Amino acid sequence: MTEQGGDEIVVIVDVVSPDWRATDLDLDDIVTTAARAALVGADVSITAGVELGVRLTDDAEIRTLNRDWRDRDAATNVLAFALNDSPAIPVGEPAIPVGENGVVMLGDVVVAYETSAGEAVEQNKSLTHHLSHLVVHGTLHLLGFDHEREDEAEIMEALERVVLHRIGIPDPYLGSEAA
Repeated sequence: MTEQGGDEIVVIVDVVSPDWRATDLDLDDIVTTAARAALVGADVSITAGVELGVRLTDDAEIRTLNRDWRDRDAATNVLAFALNDSPAIPVGEPAIPVGENGVVMLGDVVVAYETSAGEAVEQNKSLTHHLSHLVVHGTLHLLGFDHEREDEAEIMEALERVVLHRIGIPDPYLGSEAA
């Protein structure tokens, strides 16, 4: 576990798809590094321990989630289910509410293997880099960042670039990256 201002950042990684397991990647390390980097890089005020879950699943499960929760009957690469509806909070503003156990439960990020792996190949990216980007993206959603409007998208993408750069991953929005 890593500490942020003395408080723990706990990332629970749940690998349910055998396709993710078959990649022979260090999924716990990739996911934990990306989620923690997003939490630190987002520059939000959190005065307690933080916990979030990341579920590595398949297209079938994410399609069901997408249909049931977003009325979109299609697989997607990543979904985020925030437990807190408040917007992202800049440092110096009131903190995200703390749960009864003294831990901020942010929510869950769900990443589908087939869609993500296919995108990585199409975009000439390593699966490690693409997974890191999707976890950063989903974690930022848990913090209240969004990309529905153009101005929101620009802010979120800029933050993703900064966070990913800090963990050694090239700009995911460039035409291609080295595999």
